[in-house]
Amino acid sequence: MTTPPALHIERDPETGLALRGSLGDLAWEVAADGTACHPDGRPLTREELVILGDSIDPVAGRPASEIAAGEIDLGVGATWMRPDREELLATLRRDLPVSRHHGIPFLTGAPPTDWWAVTRLDDIRHVSRHPELFASGRGGTNIPDLIPAVAEFLGSIINMDEPRHTKLRRLISAGFTPRQVARLEDAVRARAAAIVDRLAEGTSCDVVADIAAPLPLQVICDMMGIPETDEQQMFEWSNVILGFGDPEYVTSMNDLIAAGYGLYQYGLELAHERARSPRDDIATALVDAEVDGERLTPEELGSFFVLLVVAGNETTRTAISHGLLALSNHPDQRDAWRADPEGLGASATEEIVRWATPVLHFRRTATADTELGGQAIAEGDKVVMLYLAANRDEAHFDDPDRFDITRSPNDHVAFGAGGPHFCLGANLARREIRVLFEELLPRLPDITVTGDPERLRSAFVNGIKRMPASYTPA
Repeated sequence: MTTPPALHIERDPETGLALRGSLGDLAWEVAADGTACHPDGRPLTREELVILGDSIDPVAGRPASEIAAGEIDLGVGATWMRPDREELLATLRRDLPVSRHHGIPFLTGAPPTDWWAVTRLDDIRHVSRHPELFASGRGGTNIPDLIPAVAEFLGSIINMDEPRHTKLRRLISAGFTPRQVARLEDAVRARAAAIVDRLAEGTSCDVVADIAAPLPLQVICDMMGIPETDEQQMFEWSNVILGFGDPEYVTSMNDLIAAGYGLYQYGLELAHERARSPRDDIATALVDAEVDGERLTPEELGSFFVLLVVAGNETTRTAISHGLLALSNHPDQRDAWRADPEGLGASATEEIVRWATPVLHFRRTATADTELGGQAIAEGDKVVMLYLAANRDEAHFDDPDRFDITRSPNDHVAFGAGGPHFCLGANLARREIRVLFEELLPRLPDITVTGDPERLRSAFVNGIKRMPASYTPA
């Protein structure tokens, strides 16, 4: 077994911030703008950023079956890129269901950060359903702390607690009533059919670019009345925000803030425009929404717009990508769904969402000393709910590593585990996934992935960047 290169980091003794370091022969330091560079000031290449972002795999070369729970380090990016990471999570779930980790995956050189990883579904439900004990607004819902203004700017209601969360969610819910979502049915189906029409003109495609990405992006733009000419910009901004940690999309915190501000400013201008000239779209419904005499301010709507575009685009794209990969790897399941779309549509959609688990984790912060899964948790501790691990929990799913579109019950937590932060867009995401496959499977019945998926370097989104496929149009 090859010994991985040693990682050394020199930190400011007062702040804990990284100043400089090395990984084997690769030396780096932190420039004045907070980005990493070579000691002589030259910028790091994307390849070097990948090396630093992945850090080192402390158990490189060993299969998951030979790795004890105490050796598993979820604080380094390399662990999340392992093909057997679900086996590692199963080991934690069995032997160390609430485990301590250090560091932020893919952010080598970040300040020391300790956090608890929660892997069992029951424990995750407990955290989700007790917001008074596990807060979202104390530093945000990602592993690294964000100051409140930035957390709300990038995450809107998901980074808020009572009472502000309740007020804004009630207002925002006016745009996501069953009637509003049902009105999108024809538009979703028309968009999905057009995607398949284009595919049927050829025999191969990139699953992400040609199938999974267009539909949710187009639907969000339809919902909000965003012109087609702006769709690509929405796509690029959302890639940056959820691609943080992957050097293909983000090389500095400045990239992230710029993308967030671009979306926020677009949403702000959209709110002002709908206030002046109302339309029959969800943007207008949000501007006009009123609960107990209160309305969303343009700034609140701008912040929510960031969340809507990013979450509604990237996560559904990820579910569709993983769904097509799973159906390609299990052609019997693909053929069964095609033969009985009405009978299997709902259960197949739920199984795709469970299998994909597009959002890998969300964090909470303990508001008081407590206990979770037999582990003492102190006030202020970061508690990270690993949805990917919970959705393979043997205590709740029969043979959880089997992809089964007939699975019932299928009480997964990919949309959240209950409580006030359950995903507002869950029903819309389900509708998009089901409709797309209803249009796709009859017309491209033998669609098959022909190469390894290129995965997003992230411990937050279970993303696929590129994935080739071939097919014979029916």
